[in-house]
Amino acid sequence: MKIVYRSFDGRYSDNPRAVHEALLTRGDVVEHVWMCATGHADEFPPDTATVPVEGPEAVAALESADLVVSNTHLSMDWAKRPGATYLQTWHGTPLKTVHRDVTFDPEVPSVIDRDIARWDLLLSQNADATELLPKIFGYDGPVHETGYPRNDLLHEPDPAQSRERIRAELGIPAGSTAVLYAPTWRDDQLADDEGPSHRLRLDVARFAEQLGADHVLMVRLHYQVTDALDGIDVPHVVDLSDYPDIRDLVLAADVLVTDYASVQFDFAVTGRPILYFTYDLDHYRGDLRQFYFDFEQIAPGPLLGTVDEVLDALGDVQQATDGHRERYDRFRERFCSREDGHATERVLALVLPEPVRADEPG
Repeated sequence: MKIVYRSFDGRYSDNPRAVHEALLTRGDVVEHVWMCATGHADEFPPDTATVPVEGPEAVAALESADLVVSNTHLSMDWAKRPGATYLQTWHGTPLKTVHRDVTFDPEVPSVIDRDIARWDLLLSQNADATELLPKIFGYDGPVHETGYPRNDLLHEPDPAQSRERIRAELGIPAGSTAVLYAPTWRDDQLADDEGPSHRLRLDVARFAEQLGADHVLMVRLHYQVTDALDGIDVPHVVDLSDYPDIRDLVLAADVLVTDYASVQFDFAVTGRPILYFTYDLDHYRGDLRQFYFDFEQIAPGPLLGTVDEVLDALGDVQQATDGHRERYDRFRERFCSREDGHATERVLALVLPEPVRADEPG
C-alpha cells in the first residue's frame, strides 16, 4: 500500500504529519511518500521518501497512491487511480472568508475545482466547520467531524513533559513567559517582484525592552509569508516562521497573540489566554475579507488596537483577560469539543481501521 502526503507548501507538519506518525507507531507496513518543498527536507524523519512538491515526480506519486492525505488544495493536474482514496483534512476552522467567498477575488482556478472533485472524505474540527466547509468549497461528499489529529499532542499521556522538552529545544529559559505571536497574512501584503511586502506591526524591539527580562516572543508568520522578516536580531525574540509545525509552539506557549488566524481555534484547546492585536480590523473586515462569525462577540480575549495596549496586556495577562472567562468557556465548548486527544483514532477508523501487514496486497 502506498500513501502520499502533502502539508501546506511541502512541510512535515499538521494533520498529515499526525496521521503519518500514528501509522508508524501502529507498525503499518506501508510505503509513505511525502511531497517536500525545497529547503524543508531535513524536517522529515530519517529515511522518509520524498518527492518535489510540484512537477512530474509529484504527479507520478499521486497517480500511484492508494491513499492521498493532504491539508490543502493540490493545484496540479493528476488522475486519481481507480480504488484510491483522497482524504482532505484541511487546516483550520475558517473565521475569515476563503475560496469563492473572498470578496476581492471570486474566481477560483479550474484546477482547484478539479481537485475538490477528487476528495473522498473531508475532515472538520467542529460543527461550525462541518456546516461551512462544504458550502465554501462546493463539496458534496461526506464530512467527518473528527476533530484535528494535530491537536492530539495537546492531550497525550504527559503533555507537560513534551511541553518542557519543546521549550528546552527552543531555548526558552525555565520560568519565562513564552508569547506566541501568530498573525494571519494580508492579501494586500504578499511578496512582489521587489521582495516581501509583509509588515510586522508588533514592535519586537519594544517588546524586548518592556517585557524581555522574563518573556520570550516566538514570532510565527503565516506560511504564505514565511520569509518576510528575513531574520530577527533582537534579544528575547525568535523568528519561528520556518519551524516545521506550529502545534509544538502551541504546546510551548503561555499566551497567544493573534488576530484573525485560525490558530485561535487550536490554542483554545489549551485553555491558556489569547490576546487579539486587531489594529486593522475595519480595513481587514471591510476591504480584504469578511467573517463567518461575529468576531467581536465570540473572541475569547480582548481586542487590542495598538502596540501599547498589547504590551500592557502582556504585562498583566490575568487582568487583561479577567472579563473574558465565560466567553472563553463558551468558545471552547463551541469550537473545541472534538479536540479530546482521540481525533487521529477516529480518522484512522475511516481510512485504515486495521493495520496493514506485510503479506497484504497493496
